[in-house]
This record gives sequence, C-alpha cells and structure tokens, in this order.
Amino acid sequence: MSDEYKAYEHEDADAEQQSLLPEPAPTKQRPSRLRVYGPLSLSFVGGILACLAAQLVVCGPSCFSATSHDSGALAPPYVGSTEVHHFPPPSPTNAFPSLFPTHVGYAGGTPTGAEPAVVATAPSYPIHSGAPHLVAPASSTASSGFDLFKKWGNLSPWYSVGRGAFGIDSGPEAPETCRITGLHFLHRHGARYPTSWASYGGPAFLAKRLNDAAAQWNATGDLAFLNEWTYKLGEEILTPFGRQQLYDLGVSIRMKYGFLLKNFTETNTIPVFRTESQDRMLASALNFAIGFFGYPFEGQYQESITIEAEGFNNTLAPYKTCPNARLPSKSDRALPYVSEWASIYLASALARLQPQIPGYELTIEDVYTLQQMCAYETVAIGYSAFCELFTQEEWEGFSYAMDLYFWYDSAFGSPVAKVQGVGYLQELVARLTHTPIALHNSSTNATLADDPVTFPLNQSLYVDATHEVVVLNVITALNLTTLARDGPLPATHIPPNRSFVVSQLAPFATNVQFQLLSCASSPDPQIRVIINDGVVPLTGIRGCPSQKDGMCPVDVFVDAQREIIKETEWEWGCYGEWEVPAGTAWNTTTGEPPRRGEV
Repeated sequence: MSDEYKAYEHEDADAEQQSLLPEPAPTKQRPSRLRVYGPLSLSFVGGILACLAAQLVVCGPSCFSATSHDSGALAPPYVGSTEVHHFPPPSPTNAFPSLFPTHVGYAGGTPTGAEPAVVATAPSYPIHSGAPHLVAPASSTASSGFDLFKKWGNLSPWYSVGRGAFGIDSGPEAPETCRITGLHFLHRHGARYPTSWASYGGPAFLAKRLNDAAAQWNATGDLAFLNEWTYKLGEEILTPFGRQQLYDLGVSIRMKYGFLLKNFTETNTIPVFRTESQDRMLASALNFAIGFFGYPFEGQYQESITIEAEGFNNTLAPYKTCPNARLPSKSDRALPYVSEWASIYLASALARLQPQIPGYELTIEDVYTLQQMCAYETVAIGYSAFCELFTQEEWEGFSYAMDLYFWYDSAFGSPVAKVQGVGYLQELVARLTHTPIALHNSSTNATLADDPVTFPLNQSLYVDATHEVVVLNVITALNLTTLARDGPLPATHIPPNRSFVVSQLAPFATNVQFQLLSCASSPDPQIRVIINDGVVPLTGIRGCPSQKDGMCPVDVFVDAQREIIKETEWEWGCYGEWEVPAGTAWNTTTGEPPRRGEV
C-alpha cells in the first residue's frame, strides 16, 4: 500500500493498503526553478511533431501504446516534477537473441553435494540485518544503536528481530533433543514502489501539490533541496532492492532447510510453491526461486500462480472475495487513529519545517508524507534526503503511526482480520493432517485446493507468497494473543514495551516459519511459529502449553485451529449487515466483527 492506505474500496485498486500514487492528472508545466525550461519555440514543437509523425509511419499506433511493463505508464505525468528512466528500450537496435543463446553446452562437471542444513547442524543461527545496499542519513540527533530502517513499519526491510523479541528465550535453530521434519513458509513480497491509492499521506500526491504551487514557494534551509528535487518513484512493481530481498530470502531458506529436499527425492516428486498473479508477487516468488534453487530452476519445482482479482477465491488475497473488507463503513477504521496521533507527534516538526518553505502551507499530513517519502525513496533509489528532516523521536512516532494503522486495519483491531485469515488456516490444517479441506466456507479455492497436484498434502516444505495485510490476518486468526497484549492501541501515546510492532511483524519480505519437529523428549510431533526469526509463544492457542522453546503438540494445535475455523463465520463477517462504531466505542483484540444479535 501504502499498505497504509486502503484501496480495497476501489474496484480496481491494489490488494494491499499502502497505496500512494494518484490517478493521472492533467499535465502541468513546472516553473524554471524546478528544472523546467521556459516556453518551447515553435520550431522545436514542429520538430517534435515531425518526429512523432515519422514514428507513426514506421511502426504504427503501437509505438504509443503502453503495456503493463511500460515504466512510463506507471509514473504520474507531472511535467518536470518526475524523473523516469525507460529501461529496457522497446526495440534495441543491437538485440540479436540468436547470437546470444543462454546455453551453449560444454558445461563441464556438474556433480552435486550434500544439502545445507544450517538450522539443524550449525552451532549458531545466521542473523539477517535487513538493509544491504541502502544508505541511512548520519543524524546527529539519533542515539547510538538507533536504526532508522526499523522505524518504517510495513515499509521497513525485514530483519531478524532477535532472541526473545516476542517473549520466548529461544532461537529458530532446532531445540535440544529435536530434529526438524518440515516447514510451512509464508512470506511477503519484497520492497516495491508506492501503489496506486492513498487516503492519508501519499508521496505522489504531495509531489503533485508541490508542483501545482511551484510558482508560489521557494524552499530554504533543510528543505532547500526541494528546489531541484524530482519525483523518481514508479508504481506497484518491485524495486531493485526488493528483488534482492527475495533472492537473499531464497538463498537463506535453502541454506537453512535444504535438507528437506531429500524427502522429495525419496518420493520422486518436486515441490509446489504458491504466489499470486500481481507483478510484484510473481516477481518476488521467482526471485525467491532463483535464490533457493539456482538458475535455471525449471524442473526443480512448480509455481502455482493464483489469480488476485475480483471474483476469484484466493486465500493469499482474501479481500477480493470479502465485500465487507472493502466497505469504508465497516473496514476503514484506522485513519482517524493515524491522523490523531500524527497531529501529536509531528506538531514540532510542522513548526520547524513550515518557515523553510514560504509560499506553501504545510499540513500535518504533508509532514507525515515527507516521512513516507524517506522510506520509499530509500528502498527504491538507495538514499533519501527526506530522512534527514526528522528527529529520532519523530521517527519513533512514525513507527507507532504504522502500528496504529495496521492494528485497526489488518490485525487484532480490525473487525474483518480474522475472517480473512481463516482460509489460510484451513489450508494449513489440511497440510498438517494430510487430508483435503472438508468445507470451503472461506476464501479457499476449491478448484485448486481439491487437486492433489496443485495443492499437495504430503510435502515436507511449503512456500506461499502474499501481502503483509494477509500475514497480519493470519497472525490474528491463529490467535497469537501475546502480540495483542497492549491492545486496543491508543492514539494519544506510545505504550511502553509494546508487543505489536509492524516493522517486526510485517515489513517488506516478512516471513513466518511454521516449523515441524520430532523430539526425543516428547512422544508427539511438535510445531512452533517463528516470525522474522523470533519465536512466538503459542499460549493463546487453546491447549498449547507455556513451553520454553514455544512448541506445541501438532494435534493440539490442529484441534485449536479447527475450533477457530468452526466459530468463524465467513458469510457473516464478509457479507453480514453489521456496523462497527467509530473510535473507542468499538475496541477489539480478536479481529472479529460484532456477533449476530449484537447489532
């Protein structure tokens, strides 16, 4: 989005919520001090028209039609205020594929070695720091140990949260006396450009407002760079850093869990992974596969690509078949909390920055958007001058603003979080029990999930790619209540030592490990949940014990999830005529709507 900012109510809007690019607006010429030159001469205009006419003669109207992969079509058309690099060129003159084959033979020896098993054999677990290739500002106001990249909520790069982050003093490596027998792996796509809609904030909206008022303002001081700044962000697709994230994630999982592939060799099968049809989702899955399997990966696995669009059931995009998740009166509850909190934590920043841009009246929303711009520019182009505008305290405030948004939009404070996450629980239970889904009373897709080829039930390794909102839906549906202990979250202050931190739970490339174990110390197979390398207590799941490594018997875990599935009413949650009062009149920590009879 913004997965901040919910496009669900728009038919063709993005499935996530932090949408930030606007609909195309009429082209506007910017004044010269924003690097736009004066009126073009008639002869130059005539030259342009002659060139266009020549192009039309040579290649026809197709020269001017945009495709889904045309980067120019993905950028807002504000003349002078945007900078777009069209690569690759549509018809390079030196492209002769036949002279540059991918395979020419003569590969030399290709013997394989043993599969890696870091999570089972190494004396320690590798930690992921989260942000190679990105440059943070050298802020004189930040304390030592302050990491700006961990303060961007769902826009943060994923990182290992560390031992004990969620209350369990244990790591992802196999506990003593245990061996790992399987892995169900759920992950988000990598870093992307802003998506196409925003209801609060939005870098492209701010860029347009600055452009439209360019003749009236002249920035000074810390904001002086705006006089020469251009908007460089695309829309929707992965950034180069986002591609790297998923490649690295694939390498990481192969290094840790490669030994699980032996089970496929023994059964003469190959893995089936899943992703979605969205460009960034498919690109994330393929980059993961290149990291995990190496190139070429053909013949080593199969990718099930589910369709993310209206009318298609999809547990990895459940909002597409849950109308109440797209109705503002039922689901758009987060923005008042974000707005109220922003007016508190950004008051000083507004007072500090306003005098530096005379002629343009900044709002709290504008200042909040400058913080978004920092995050998006950094993960897109590697560095952003916007990051230097804010203090450590203001970045802590931004982090909490993200927590507020996703708590009330996609997690424990949302009335439609649980019902959207329950479809994935049904699939998880089917895989854990090796039995087909009994009843498709959710976003599950019967066509795919009832076919043992497209939805196998006996794999030792499963990989599913989705959006951060769905990861939070699943966390909520699982009833991981230790992550909700501070709720309902207030909009007036940051709770101390809060357990719900979006940069820890749903950053770019966030990942959840459902780890299966066989332990000499227990007669029953065990399961545990690990989010970004942090082990999560399962004590909120009925029957699961308080265990030092976060383990729970698989049969106990499954019975509890079946109970959750049974009590979750898809029809009522997604189609029911219920209303949720605004603000603190409706506070929940379960992610459910009012029950029948309560409205």
